[in-house]
Amino acid sequence: MRVSLRQFKQPLCYVMALLYVVAGSLHFVVPDLYVQIVPPVLPAPLALVYLSGVAEIAVGLGLLVPRTRSYAAWATIALLVAIFPANIYMAVSMVSIEGAPGGGDPSVLARWARLPLQGVLILWAYWYTD
Repeated sequence: MRVSLRQFKQPLCYVMALLYVVAGSLHFVVPDLYVQIVPPVLPAPLALVYLSGVAEIAVGLGLLVPRTRSYAAWATIALLVAIFPANIYMAVSMVSIEGAPGGGDPSVLARWARLPLQGVLILWAYWYTD
């Protein structure tokens, strides 16, 4: 029996959509955790956290609707590019996230692993741009 990655495309879309809706919702549940990784050069960190939360929820919901899936996938890519500076800031500035479950000091490996993970997430979203 031959297994094709294509057969997992639809279920993985639902997984991705759920991840973005949950992640976006967390921006409203625990915004202080996210504010801490907004680079200090950016204005209004709390507003940016809420804005990115709305964007994550919107792309997640958009991925669920076949008619909007391609647009939502492109929007997801744009969102991932937009939030990349926060991941860079977190890695290079060794930000300790106060109030995070399990302690607020991610390992150096975890900080730097987030950077290539963005590439994986972009490729995953790109899969749905057709």
